[in-house]
Order: sequence, then structure tokens, then C-alpha cells
Amino acid sequence: MPRKVDHRERRELLADALMRLAATQGLEGVSLRQVAAEAGVSTGMVQHYFRTKDEMMTFALGMVADRIRARSEAAAAPATPRELVRGVLLQILPLDETRRLEGHVGLAFLAYAAVKPAIQAGLREDSRGMRGFVAQQLRAAGADGTDPELAAIGLMALVDGLGIQLLSRQYAEKDAVAALDAQLALLFGSCRLH
Repeated sequence: MPRKVDHRERRELLADALMRLAATQGLEGVSLRQVAAEAGVSTGMVQHYFRTKDEMMTFALGMVADRIRARSEAAAAPATPRELVRGVLLQILPLDETRRLEGHVGLAFLAYAAVKPAIQAGLREDSRGMRGFVAQQLRAAGADGTDPELAAIGLMALVDGLGIQLLSRQYAEKDAVAALDAQLALLFGSCRLH
């Protein structure tokens, strides 16, 4: 009896191959043929699952967001709003090999998205969701005198900047985490206790 094909698993295999290529050489020059070679499959299989490189990239971007979300949820025990935000933001920072790969891919996606409106839309949606989560946690903590939306934008910009600095080896991981913790202390320190 033939084995049932897991289409999601195949799409993830191809997206992982795309991400490995993107992390080492950027996205502009990556072709469906290169993705097929990296994944150890035929070009026809890649084309069966993704009609275009943009379609494959949009799927890969969503897959990275899903993985970050799953890691965050797995690490989240009952926690305070500050602990929840810290846990999620630490999953974005490139502090280990998996997150470094995702960080390199994220930079490649940002550069590629600068000229691809369809890719920009996905990035905007993910970013909006993350900012909304952070702002919601600030509101839940009772942030007084702080605009939760602006504070969320600032935190995301900090994490993006720290991520770039970590990827280029400008900061040690412990210093980046300390900088994040200092900002969280400033923001959540202004929150009243419930």
C-alpha cells in the first residue's frame, strides 16, 4: 500500500531548504532549481507545491512566525505580562543556531520585501500582530503614563536592532538580553501591581 504523502511536511521541507539558502546567500539569486537541489528533490516537486518563488517565500515566512509562536507558547507557563513579553521577544532574538538562521532569513526577507508588495503584506501582518500582543500585555499590566502602542513599537525596534547587532557579532548575547531586560524594566516598572 503506498505511503500517504504529508503535503504540509513536503512544503516545510522545501521552505526549510529555501531558508538555508536565504541565510547563506540572500534571496534575490535563489531559484526553484536551487531549492530543489538543497532539499534533495526534483524541480518538478518544488513546482508542484509552489508555483512561484514568492509563493514559497510567503509560506516560509509564515512558517518562521508559526515556529516562533510555538516556541513561545511552549515556554510560557502562567506568567505575568512582563514575563510573557520577555519570553516572546527572547524567541525572536538570535541567541542560538535556530534563531540565528531565522534572523538571517528575516533580514533576507526584509530586503526582498522592499520591492515585493505581496511579501510586504505578510511582513506587515506579522509585525502588526506582534505589536498588538505587546501592547495588550502592557495594558494588562496597567501601564500608567505610557502609550502601549508606542511602547510596543519601541520594543520591537529595539529587538530588531539588537537582532541585527547580534547577527553581525557586535554584541554578546548576554549584553543584548540585558539591554532588553533594562527596557522591559523601564516599561513594566511604570505598571501598577494588580
